[in-house]
Amino acid sequence: MARVNVIIPAYNEALSIGKVVTAIPDYADEVIVVNNNSTDSTAKKASLAGATVLHEPRPGYGHACLKGIAYAAAKPAETRPDIIVFLDGDFSDYPQEMGLLLKPIVAGKADMVIGSRVLDKREAGSLLPQQLFGNWLATKLLHLLYGVKYTDLGPFRAIKLSSLLGLNMQDRTYGWTVEMQAKAAKLKVKSVEVPVSYRKRIGVSKVSGTIKGTVLAGYKIIFTILRYM
Repeated sequence: MARVNVIIPAYNEALSIGKVVTAIPDYADEVIVVNNNSTDSTAKKASLAGATVLHEPRPGYGHACLKGIAYAAAKPAETRPDIIVFLDGDFSDYPQEMGLLLKPIVAGKADMVIGSRVLDKREAGSLLPQQLFGNWLATKLLHLLYGVKYTDLGPFRAIKLSSLLGLNMQDRTYGWTVEMQAKAAKLKVKSVEVPVSYRKRIGVSKVSGTIKGTVLAGYKIIFTILRYM
């Protein structure tokens, strides 16, 4: 049986993080919540729900993900995970669907699986117009420049730890997901998408919920796609 660690970057998600952690299937060997400089009780709520809590004071989604990866990769061989699953801490993803992401990897059909929010049922309003447009533009650019077909840059994803380390991830902020997909395409990492469900997040998005966040994220995503071409 493959060993699975789940990494959840979390910034001020005290209202939702407990729900996310408790909804993760029991076959996950460890749930790692990376408290990304939160000013609320995110860390406490995650710990009470049974997660391992790491602290990353530098703000940025990528910073938090890299912290979690370093922790998982540093484990002794007998407990080091085979697969890393990423998901958000806002309860917009459905953690109980994690098996959909793991199945192609365990079956040897993929090394990375992206959960696509636009291929299955999603709650009305769960993806804002700017998110839908940004996804469309980014995936079109990835297809045009890298020859890969994606429909989404969804945060709910699974990847073999060995493949993840081979990507040498660098982005610290908004470009994390697209960097992973662009580098995977460039390095010929075997990747597939699976449909996943999606609902309105708890609380307000720190990225798409503000004009500044939307503009910065859009710029960073396009820059990242061109950078690794």
